[in-house]
Amino acid sequence: MKRFLMASISLLSIAGLSLTGSAVANDLGDAVEADYDYVFDLYKHFHANPELSFKESESAARMIAELEALGFTTTQGIGDKWTKKKAKADAGEVHDGVGGYGFVAIMENGDGPTLMIRADMDALPLEEKTGVSYASKVVSTDYKGQQAPVMHACAHDSHMAIMVGTARRLAAMKDQWSGTLILIGQPAEEIGLGALAMLEDGLYKQFPKPDYVLATHTSGWDSAGDVTYTSGFALANVDSVDIYIKGIGAHGSAPQFSKDPIVIGAQIVNALQTLVSRELDPLDAGVVTVGSFQAGYKHNIIPDAAHLQITVRSYEDNVREKLLNGIRRIAKAQAVSAGLPKDMMPEVVIESDYTPSTYNNPEMTTRVMGAIAKSIGEARVYERPPSMGGEDFSRFGRTPDDIPTVIFWTGGSDPEAMKAAREGKGVAPAANHSPFFAPLPEPTLKTGVHALTAGALELLSE
Repeated sequence: MKRFLMASISLLSIAGLSLTGSAVANDLGDAVEADYDYVFDLYKHFHANPELSFKESESAARMIAELEALGFTTTQGIGDKWTKKKAKADAGEVHDGVGGYGFVAIMENGDGPTLMIRADMDALPLEEKTGVSYASKVVSTDYKGQQAPVMHACAHDSHMAIMVGTARRLAAMKDQWSGTLILIGQPAEEIGLGALAMLEDGLYKQFPKPDYVLATHTSGWDSAGDVTYTSGFALANVDSVDIYIKGIGAHGSAPQFSKDPIVIGAQIVNALQTLVSRELDPLDAGVVTVGSFQAGYKHNIIPDAAHLQITVRSYEDNVREKLLNGIRRIAKAQAVSAGLPKDMMPEVVIESDYTPSTYNNPEMTTRVMGAIAKSIGEARVYERPPSMGGEDFSRFGRTPDDIPTVIFWTGGSDPEAMKAAREGKGVAPAANHSPFFAPLPEPTLKTGVHALTAGALELLSE
């Protein structure tokens, strides 16, 4: 059941709004409606031309061209030198960026806070099966040299279109806000490395440091036309863990001569189930899932190695450390129990693609979601439980400055199909990361632009 905004929260937020009265909200809605065809055409372009992580050159170039046409100053990085670039007719000349193909676009509009809005640009290695007329037919090579079909199955195409739509509204409404607006196009969200790459490339050192960071994400688990949010922890710490188990191989008919890595691996898998159920406080959230167990090639051969691949999820950092240390301890203990010598202990590797948990600043959440509710209607804005999914947007707030951040969700699925699925009368529409995921364009894009603009106006109204 939808949990609607409490009246006290709405009143708190509305008290500080720059959108004073329904007339301004209606004007914004009318402007978004009138601009839909432009945003939809842009969305179709991005959807039909997806690019993999750290390969987003054309997506960035198109975004830069759109924003420069609106009066934003785009900035590009060349090594350690940063230069402001004047608008060019051929935006394709822009190749270098921030953290790969990331870019920074800035619009200064008097005194006031600095707001950064982020859109991610990369797509997934997936063959599209949506059947839409603008479906992707792209096949590409990823940054590791592997070839694959490419699809915007996580709706980053909509994020780019929504950002441009929002930029068009804010550029036309400069008399209603004051401060500095920073728009960034982020590479490589799908592999959890893009936000970190931009920060390490000087995002907060070479450019104005934001007072707030805001983003929206199109969700196939929510109805198109709705906006959902979570205050506090919204998304999880995400770790990928590999356990490389050593053993002694033998003929399957003579197991007494082996140290069977399959049996050791099975015991590790079973023991891992106690980490959450018996070692965490029941009020702390955690997930330890073994997603892959690889060993051996033939029925009658005991192999000499096995490989486990594990995803670990948590919210609190101390819980994360407890789970990771527990995995190390259990892997070693099971090997010792099997009689393996010290030089044959399993190797536990914590992969470098760690994504920190996403924390939506409660005060900023109240302000932003109150403004959105007032502008698009309170019945369309509701709170959702936190998710164990991950998002590297979290890194923009995980800095020594503890910058307030909020990411909210724009629904993308057919409301009637969602209702039928809830009532047991149908199957839920395909959601993010499915080859069949095709958000309903009109309500999704209109709601995304309207909501992101309303949230930005609230934060830039100080």
